[in-house]
Amino acid sequence: MDMSVNDFFRLPPVWMENVLVAVSSVKGNRLRSFLTILIIATGITSLVGALTATDAVKGEVFSSFEKMGTASFTITNKRLSSSSLIGGERVRNANCITFRQALLFKDHSDCNGIVSIFAGVNGIPVKYGSRTLSNPMTLAVAADEDYLNYKKVEIERGRAFTDREMASGRPVCLLGYEVAKSLFGNEDPVGKEISLAGAGYMVEGTLCKMGGAFGGSVDNEIVVPLPYARENFLPDGISFTIGISPANGSEEIYDDAELLFRAIRRLSPGDKSDFSVNRSDAIIEELSEITDVITIAAAVIGLVTLLGAATGLMNIMLVSVKERTREIGIRKAVGASSRYIKIQFLDEAVVISQLGCLLGVVAGVAVGNLVALLMGASFIVPWLWILFAVAVCFVVGVASGYIPAVRAAALDPIVALRDE
Repeated sequence: MDMSVNDFFRLPPVWMENVLVAVSSVKGNRLRSFLTILIIATGITSLVGALTATDAVKGEVFSSFEKMGTASFTITNKRLSSSSLIGGERVRNANCITFRQALLFKDHSDCNGIVSIFAGVNGIPVKYGSRTLSNPMTLAVAADEDYLNYKKVEIERGRAFTDREMASGRPVCLLGYEVAKSLFGNEDPVGKEISLAGAGYMVEGTLCKMGGAFGGSVDNEIVVPLPYARENFLPDGISFTIGISPANGSEEIYDDAELLFRAIRRLSPGDKSDFSVNRSDAIIEELSEITDVITIAAAVIGLVTLLGAATGLMNIMLVSVKERTREIGIRKAVGASSRYIKIQFLDEAVVISQLGCLLGVVAGVAVGNLVALLMGASFIVPWLWILFAVAVCFVVGVASGYIPAVRAAALDPIVALRDE
């Protein structure tokens, strides 16, 4: 016998009747059903919302580091704790990495890749005409000629710094995508002058959107030639960062870089390294562990909330069985089997739980993406977690409705018909 696609997906008449009865029962007990749906929706919102936010942030972190290359790493200063000083550790260097030390490393490194020297300063006032940029994430970066190649970002408009501009230290700058958008809107920034720390800087170009506020995006940066920045707005004692993007990511590269910089810092074999070598793959792994913990915590919170919702749903179904004893007796008297009655009450429980799931998924995706967008991540739809939420709510509905359904199915029709 031929069967069309519509016939295949069409529910059997008995199931359709049970679903309609379930919907009618929900409408007949609006307050109780609404409260139960709300509890289920709260649990799903916390579950899907937190998982959506962590997935979005994790995706942005991985995307940022992948664009720069997972083999890339940085050398930064390490803050020495007071406890290490009390323990008698010898401190040969100041906390900061000086420009001279960074330059020595760049001149003597043989990583067969890109080595860049840069330093960033937050909180510098940025203006264009009457517009003031107040984003606290905006970073003024003093960078050398290899910075853009290290970050793997291209010029969108205008041009990069010329060798002469890098050598002479002219007051010019490049704007990250978000900075250019905030200051100029749809206006072309190239050739315009902005005020940075009270001084005028000519915009020579804008950078392509890199995406990902984590792990090294330049979207919120204003890049200035390093020689000019050292003379004008970099504070005394600032620590420079050395960015390395090697041709390959072998362990020897990281070890050789650390040994070279230890020699530059004049550390003896018995001294601990007073700087940090931050590998991209290690940072990704660490951030992944953190987001995994957040994911587990969100799942536990959501499931605990759903456990409370399951208890409430079971109570509602038990009360429903008590209130509808006569209805059950009539159905059995006209031929409804115990199995039919059981399925009817299970369907009601599943309908309530899935309505709560639908509301919770919509709210969870909205809340999760709102948090993610505020943190600089992109909008995502976590289909995997949505399917997980639907499955969990189905299990909650069946588990909560099973005992009331069995009790309803076990009622004697003669006794049930006597109920007033």
